[in-house]
Amino acid sequence: MRYSMWQRSYGISATRSADLGNEVGYSAPEYGFDVNTAAVVRTIHAQSPDISQGVTRVGAQIGAGDQGMMFGYACNQTDELMPLPITLAHQLARKLTDVRKQKVLPYLGPDGKTQVTVEYRDGKPVRIDYVVIAASHTSEVVTPDGTHTTEEAKQDIVSEVVEPVVGHLLDEASTITVNGTGKFLVSGPQGDTGLTGRKIIVDTYGGWAVHGGGAFSGKDPTKVDRSAGYMARYVAKNIVAAGLADECLVQLAYCIGLVDPVSVMVNTYGTGRLADEVLAKLVRKVFPLSPHGIIDHLKLREPVYRNTAAYGHFGRSEFAWEKVDATEELLASASKAA
Repeated sequence: MRYSMWQRSYGISATRSADLGNEVGYSAPEYGFDVNTAAVVRTIHAQSPDISQGVTRVGAQIGAGDQGMMFGYACNQTDELMPLPITLAHQLARKLTDVRKQKVLPYLGPDGKTQVTVEYRDGKPVRIDYVVIAASHTSEVVTPDGTHTTEEAKQDIVSEVVEPVVGHLLDEASTITVNGTGKFLVSGPQGDTGLTGRKIIVDTYGGWAVHGGGAFSGKDPTKVDRSAGYMARYVAKNIVAAGLADECLVQLAYCIGLVDPVSVMVNTYGTGRLADEVLAKLVRKVFPLSPHGIIDHLKLREPVYRNTAAYGHFGRSEFAWEKVDATEELLASASKAA
C-alpha cells in the first residue's frame, strides 16, 4: 500500500506587517509580490448578533461558535505521534525554506510545495516510492528556451533538500520529480490565489485521518472548528502516549450556541487496550471539552497562531495541544474503568 501526502512551504494566513512579509520572502518584485509596496485592504465588521448571543455569555459559559464535527488523530509511526508521510512532507518543506533563507540555493523563491508517497507493508512504512517538489525560482535557473528549470538546479534541490531529509528511505525504484510543469517562475500571489480557508488537509494529517471540513486559520478559538480540532488532537495524542492505543481517532461534535459537545467518539482501529466506548467515557471525564474549558486549557487566547501559518498545526512541540501531560490521569482513570 502506498500513501501520499503534501505540504506547502510558505503558508501565510494574513500578512499584517512588512516585517512578516519580508520574513516569509515576498520582498522583491522578481517574486511577483513585494510586501513593501503592496496595498492592504481591510474590511472589518462586527460578528452577527445572532451568533454572538450564543457565544458571548457571562463567566465560563461560552457557547460553541459553530456547529459541526472535529477530528483529532495520533499514531505511533513517528516520535511526534503523527503519520510518517505528512511528517516527511513537513520536514521537506522546512528544508526547502532553510536552503533558500541560508542562501545555499539563492535562486529559490518563497513559494514551494512538497509531496511524499510512502509504501507500507503489513501496516509498516518501509520505503518512499515518490517525492514531488515544486520550488519557485528566479529567471537565472530557467533554460535558454524559457520553458524549464535547469537540470542543474533540479539536481541541486534533490541533493540539498530531498536526500538529507528522506535519503534513508529512498531506493533505486524511488522517483523524484522537481517542478513537474517545467518551471516555477510565476509564483505566490501573482501566480495563484486561495489563501482563504488555507489547506485543511496539509494543516492536519495529510489525508491519513478523516477531517470535519472546517479550516483553522483566520478563526478565533470560540470557533470550534479550530479549538475543538486542537483539543481532539490533544486527546488522541495523550491516549496513544499513555499506551492505551497504537492509533487513535477522536471525534467531537458541537451545536452552535451550546456549551457541551453533543457527541464524543473514539476509534482505536482495534489497537485499544480498552473498548472504544470506555475510552470515550474517559475522555469526557478527563478532558475539558466546553469551548471555555478548551480555550483555557490550551491557552488559545495567547498569541500562538503565527507559527501555525506554515508546516502544519500538529506534530510540533511548541504548541500546547501537542503536550502529553494528561497521560497519568488517563491511566489512573483507565485502571478504575478496567
